[in-house]
Amino acid sequence: MRKRKMLIALCIIIFVVVVIVIWFLIPYSPLRSEFLETVREKKRENVRYENEDVFTSSDFDRFPTAIRNYIERCGYLGTKKHNLVKMEYHDVDFMQGKDGPKLTIDYTQYDFAKQPDRLALIESSMFGVPFQGYDYYLDGKGGMKGVIAKAFTLFHQTGNEMDQACLATYLAECLFIPSALLENDIDMEVIDDFHIKATISFQGQTVSGIFAFNEQYEMTSFTTNDRAVVDADGTVTYVPWTAECIDYTLGEDGLRHPTKFRAVWNYPDGDFVYFNGLISQISYE
Repeated sequence: MRKRKMLIALCIIIFVVVVIVIWFLIPYSPLRSEFLETVREKKRENVRYENEDVFTSSDFDRFPTAIRNYIERCGYLGTKKHNLVKMEYHDVDFMQGKDGPKLTIDYTQYDFAKQPDRLALIESSMFGVPFQGYDYYLDGKGGMKGVIAKAFTLFHQTGNEMDQACLATYLAECLFIPSALLENDIDMEVIDDFHIKATISFQGQTVSGIFAFNEQYEMTSFTTNDRAVVDADGTVTYVPWTAECIDYTLGEDGLRHPTKFRAVWNYPDGDFVYFNGLISQISYE
C-alpha cells in the first residue's frame, strides 16, 4: 500500500512538472495577449493620416533649424505621414538596477502619433523561468508591470511619477515618428545650433528634455531631469536620464535610423547603462 501511495505521489509530481514545462514552452501568455490587444485597440483609435498624406517642408516651418535639418537628413520629406512606429530589439543587455542581475531581453515597442500613447513588451527568462515586462503610457497614465512564470505579478508600478516618466520617454522618442511633432503640444527652444530643449504637455503633466545633434544633424541623445527612478519597493529618486542613439544607417525604407540605442541613468558617482541593444527593425503604419 505504501509503495502504491508513493507511486501515485510520484506520478502526480511528474504530471505537475510536465504541465509547468508545457506552460513555459507554449507561446501564449496573458501579459502578451493584454499587450497585443491594447496595441490593436490603439491602432484603431490613433488613425490620423491616410496614404496620400506626406511630409512637406512647410509642415516643420515652426520648428528650429536643427529639427528641420534632422527631418531632411533622415529622409522624411516626401514620405508618408505615419500613425505609429514599431521598434524591435533582440538580445538586449538589460540591468535590473545598479546591483541587480543582468538579463538578455527582447523588446518590442509602439509609439503613436495622434496622442502620446506608448506600449512596450519585454520578454526574457530568469533561471529558465519566463519573465515578461509591460511598460505603458495610455491616455495620460503610465505604468510598469513585471510578471514571472506568465502568471505571477512581481510588481506593478503606477502613480504620478510613472505618468511623468512615461511621458518623458515618449518625448525622447518622438523624433522617430515626426508625425508626433505635428500632432502634440510640443514646444521647442533653441539652446545652440546643435541643442534643442523640448517640452511636452499632456493630461496635466509637463516634462522637458534636451535633444543633442551631431554635425550631420542626426539626433544623438536626449537628456531629461523629469524621469524618476522608481524602485520595486516604490522608492522614487530623480536622476538625470539620457537616451543615446548611435550609428545611423540608411534603411530599406529609405530613411536614416540609429542602429544602436542605450538608456543611461546619470548618477553623481557615474553613468549606469541599464539598456544597451541593437535596433533589429523599425517599421511604420
